[in-house]
Amino acid sequence: MFNEVNKDREEHGKKPFSDDSDKKPPEEKETVVSTTDPESGVFHKGEHKKCFAYEAHTACDKHNFVVGVHVTPGNIHDSVAFDPLYDEVCQYYPEHKTVVADSAYKTPWICKRIFDSGRVLSTCYTRPKTKGNGHPWWAYVYDEYFDDVICPEYRALHYSTTNREGYREYKSRGYLCKTCPTRGMCTENAKCEKTVLRHVWQDYVEMAEHVRHMAVYKELYRLRKEKIERVFADAKEKHGMRYTQYRGLAQVTNWVKLKFAAMNLKKLAIWKWNGRHPAPDGGKRTGWGKSVAVVLMLFPFPLSFPSKKPALA
Repeated sequence: MFNEVNKDREEHGKKPFSDDSDKKPPEEKETVVSTTDPESGVFHKGEHKKCFAYEAHTACDKHNFVVGVHVTPGNIHDSVAFDPLYDEVCQYYPEHKTVVADSAYKTPWICKRIFDSGRVLSTCYTRPKTKGNGHPWWAYVYDEYFDDVICPEYRALHYSTTNREGYREYKSRGYLCKTCPTRGMCTENAKCEKTVLRHVWQDYVEMAEHVRHMAVYKELYRLRKEKIERVFADAKEKHGMRYTQYRGLAQVTNWVKLKFAAMNLKKLAIWKWNGRHPAPDGGKRTGWGKSVAVVLMLFPFPLSFPSKKPALA
């Protein structure tokens, strides 16, 4: 990322960042630590109550076989855990062509990595994070030819700089925004400047958006409830993985992998039995076949601790 940012700054005539240019001391922040299991993290998502937990980031193929899992504390974002899980899956199952993942994995880096590897990312719609009573996000159109952003009033926001986080900053002209009839819906900046951020890898995110509207990938994402969600449901209801009784990241990881291995062996045994025994009506059962990970389902699996112990998410 650092090299990409400097390359983009040089292309726009800006001085590149040096390795020691950011001399700000690291920000101090308070973190809640469990006295029972310090390696766990506070998990809070949607309607879930806050609890100390672990999170098993899981990948399965189109036959519901678990092909990879990476366990992290419950306070680690899903996108941070993507790289080690994806490295493991690509090492052992390089034949997969499509990655189905939820919106937490739709970040510029993850989109870039998947598309650059010759695979396709199929994901879901992400609700835009814009303020209420303002212009919608799609009202600001990027002009690739002039490298500008066009606002809803057809004014150009010109390139200003590329920050260290990899976002290009496009700013409006304050003297033009002062008389804008919709300035209240656009910006409350004291200088009457509107700033729009666009990541240097935003093109890959837009590629994921284009893929999302294709019928074939829509159907693949609809399989989520039949594939990875079925794996999670079986793990919680039939194999006691709603809560973990173990403490420490290493022990929880071993426990999760052992559970998923047992689930895979159980499915394999059922498949082989069905292949050798006909159905009662004389028809052919679903038999054993080669499980090719052409489609990779990748989602987080939250697990919690019972009562006073930490949880596995």
